[in-house]
Amino acid sequence: MTEDEVLSEFRASEALLEGHFLLSSGRHSAHYLQCARVLMNPDRAARLALAVVQKIPREIRQQIAKVVSPAMGGVIIGQEIGRALGVDAMFVERPTGTFELRRGFTLAEGEKVLLVEDVVTTGLSSREAMEAIASEGGQVIAAASLVDRSGGQAAFDVPFFPLVELNFPTYAEDDVPAELARIPAIKPGSRKK
Repeated sequence: MTEDEVLSEFRASEALLEGHFLLSSGRHSAHYLQCARVLMNPDRAARLALAVVQKIPREIRQQIAKVVSPAMGGVIIGQEIGRALGVDAMFVERPTGTFELRRGFTLAEGEKVLLVEDVVTTGLSSREAMEAIASEGGQVIAAASLVDRSGGQAAFDVPFFPLVELNFPTYAEDDVPAELARIPAIKPGSRKK
């Protein structure tokens, strides 16, 4: 899929929002990608997942034994990527503020994992999820996402395969432009901070 085709999917599902948003990273933005909306249609979710999988080199795809995603945002796309790869998909969640596997999910020692996110802004959630996977014995060999909005700044110790890179500006709390600051901030993400 081209960037225009991906954005068309987001627009068609009213998943590309404009306003004043407080992102889960703590940064502010005039744009928000509500991936839950773009993924609510199973056919669209499957198309997007297949497009992500096609960006991952075959030699990496062939090694993946499990897909793991951070809850909540990565659950649907992780499931669809698991389906496209023909492997099980599970998720980590934060019942006490730190990611962990629950619900009977387990990883074998050294099991090769693809970490899947919906949107990467700073990479913090992905890195925290990778730590949880490693503590359970899994080995993250690559990461993938629908969208990389980090401007290429999300640093991982494994190859990263976003479907599309979007560089909407984000701002620190003390650097929000006046025109954006006039609009009340909405916090649509999954973190409470």
